[in-house]
Amino acid sequence: MPPVFGMHGRFKAQPGQGDALAAILLEAAESMRANDACLLYVVSREHADSIWVTEAWTDREAHAASLDVPGAKEQIARAMPLIAGIDQRVEFEPLGGKGF
Repeated sequence: MPPVFGMHGRFKAQPGQGDALAAILLEAAESMRANDACLLYVVSREHADSIWVTEAWTDREAHAASLDVPGAKEQIARAMPLIAGIDQRVEFEPLGGKGF
């Protein structure tokens, strides 16, 4: 498998807004289904207001370009008021596994 770009990020939602933030991130995940450069986009809950997103892309540039897909800027605009912070962000190189 050629080198790919991956990222884990933890979003801390404003108190009581975890479900609303997760819903927007799940919309984003759904919009990635048609993007062949997106190999993995998983939204997970750590606790009520802590949401993780794990992504794998064909390369770093494809990840950056994902912010320009139709609807992405609108989703980001809706999510921003719900986000208290992004307290963890880790980039990684996926080596393989299920989903690749």
